[in-house]
Amino acid sequence: MTPTIRFKLSLMMFLEFFIWGAWFVTLGTYLLQNLHTTGTQVGVAVLTQSIGAIVAPFIIGLIADRFFSAQKILGVLHLAGAALLWRASMAADFNSFYPSILTYMILYMPTLALVNSISFRQMQNPQKEFAMIRVLGTLGWIIAGLTIGWLQWEQKDANGLTSLGLTFRMAAGASAILGLFSFTLPPTPPIKKEGKSSIGDMLGLEAIGLLKNRSYLIFFLASVAICVPLSFYYGFTNPFLNESGMKSAAGIQSLGQVSEVLFMLLIPVFFVRLGVKKMLAIGMLAWVIRYLFFAYGNGESSYWMLVVGIVLHGICYDFFFVTGQIYTDNLAGEQSKSAAQGFITLATYGVGMLLGSLLSGQIVDAHKTSDTLHDWQTIWLIPAAIAAGVLVVFLLLFRDKNAPVPAEEISYAEANARLEV
Repeated sequence: MTPTIRFKLSLMMFLEFFIWGAWFVTLGTYLLQNLHTTGTQVGVAVLTQSIGAIVAPFIIGLIADRFFSAQKILGVLHLAGAALLWRASMAADFNSFYPSILTYMILYMPTLALVNSISFRQMQNPQKEFAMIRVLGTLGWIIAGLTIGWLQWEQKDANGLTSLGLTFRMAAGASAILGLFSFTLPPTPPIKKEGKSSIGDMLGLEAIGLLKNRSYLIFFLASVAICVPLSFYYGFTNPFLNESGMKSAAGIQSLGQVSEVLFMLLIPVFFVRLGVKKMLAIGMLAWVIRYLFFAYGNGESSYWMLVVGIVLHGICYDFFFVTGQIYTDNLAGEQSKSAAQGFITLATYGVGMLLGSLLSGQIVDAHKTSDTLHDWQTIWLIPAAIAAGVLVVFLLLFRDKNAPVPAEEISYAEANARLEV
């Protein structure tokens, strides 16, 4: 890979996740404070991510894999997305906001697969090259959060309103830039030009045979269930932190992505020492601890508990979801590895997050104590209990057939290769 291509791919990843992080983290606060929505409506807005994840395979399977170059589709989707984000920033109420953000997420979620496809097609050794490109995406998300915190857009004015509507305009500008820039990316023409793609192929259903493996079935169900408490984090952490009195909450939340980068780099070491079951269990236990810290933390004497709860994101995400992707890849046959990854993504970010978004919004509404305040301790104890229940069932029923390999018997490079990042 030439330095020019590496730079282009890195910038593509940076903008891709800067756009998402620029508005999604503070979405709940914006809706509650500026559009005066209910928690249920916040949940409905967050689940647009799930709808986009469900629709994404159709767009990729029907268009990107068969007719047009990936970089051109990426450009068109982001240009259209820029217009939709700008329109969302001008919405006066939830009824006018929701159609824009729903349409936007249906267009955005497929771009996550497109940027990966464009990157992989330019690499001779993805195991070694992709991580250094993908980490720029996490950096983009971090910079977006720090920018919002630095500009103090979360602070309320005399009327109790924030300036978070500007996050959508910032994201729209970045989306327009990426849309135009995409047409300069290396050509990535479609590979599958012949034959018909079934709905099952596009959804990765050819990998459904993995569920015949009892342990994988337990992992699969646990993955769907753990996404219910995950929805609480995505939808309501920022409103909670702002109500708790945390200054520049979006910027502080970016520590979660810093943690994610650190633990991503350490996963090869943990993976060979602990094995699949312990890695997955530690990830789920981290969810329980995080929500307990949120339940009993505050913006004063227990401020540290809020910060630790955020920093635990690296363990929560990497140990469970990344390890789960590795586990899925190891079990899938050579012909169904991509399908298997698509299948687990559809189940988690599609079905699991959808259920969680609907449930979390109703729970937040049920524990509203005033027009602007909530009983957050009770709210956070609920996802903590759900995560604990999933962890117990998982520990009792899951059997890890693959024992961890002693660290001295495997090199770090070999561990990385196993991850197939």
